[in-house]
Amino acid sequence: MTRLPKPKMVASDVDGTLLDARERVSARTRSVVAALVADGVPFVLATGRPPRWIDPVVRELGFAPMAVCGNGAVIYDSATDHILDTVALDVPALEMIAEVAERVLPGCGLAAERVGARAHDAATPQFVSSPEYEHAWLNPDDTQVARVEVIASPAIKMLIRLPGADSGVMKAALEPELGGCGDITYSTNDGLIEVSAPGISKAAGLKLVAERFGVDAATILAFGDMPNDIPMLRLAGHGVAMGNAHPDVKAAADEVTMSNSEDGLAQVLERWWEH
Repeated sequence: MTRLPKPKMVASDVDGTLLDARERVSARTRSVVAALVADGVPFVLATGRPPRWIDPVVRELGFAPMAVCGNGAVIYDSATDHILDTVALDVPALEMIAEVAERVLPGCGLAAERVGARAHDAATPQFVSSPEYEHAWLNPDDTQVARVEVIASPAIKMLIRLPGADSGVMKAALEPELGGCGDITYSTNDGLIEVSAPGISKAAGLKLVAERFGVDAATILAFGDMPNDIPMLRLAGHGVAMGNAHPDVKAAADEVTMSNSEDGLAQVLERWWEH
């Protein structure tokens, strides 16, 4: 492989990419990330996670990076615990998405992710779900409310859950019916899709962070494993899919590395940074 120019920013998805199968950052990965940060290169998280789920990643890394959260809807400075930028779906959009989802995907449950000024803003519940919503993973922060309350306040994303369904099939069914009022993506194949405001993606969020650091997108190295990572991998000068990545992600990437449990991210970074 031709040696690539040294990246001026590194962006990484979290689950299935930076974290291994035990949801840990390996010692090898932690060490090489520390080396690039010491070299003055920004390391940015780009994740579907909300800001309230960034603390465990910070503890694993040993430092607090800038984070693109909610699939690009939120820019979060984990070092100061401040939400710097947010793009939300308004109530009319949420109402429309909910109505269409329940018609196209009968039996689905709905949930909404909200943010405040900080990661753990306690003024209002940050994750609310309808009684029909069945979690795809453990979520101790959930507040179950009536369906009407799920769509009563602006949200950075709406989550639509249909247990037993394929997320890609759900996306294909819903997307033509939305009329451009939201962008759909998914980070698991387990019957869960997420709808953000139009134009919102990890790529859009990463552009904002790159501008803050004065970095051109062509000099970014990005890593990911699921379809919500594809826009970011295409934006970056060099996009890397993990060995465990979804086939569509591998097809969109410039390179495929080893899996997240085999230090795939570290193996690429070690081309430039010793540790």
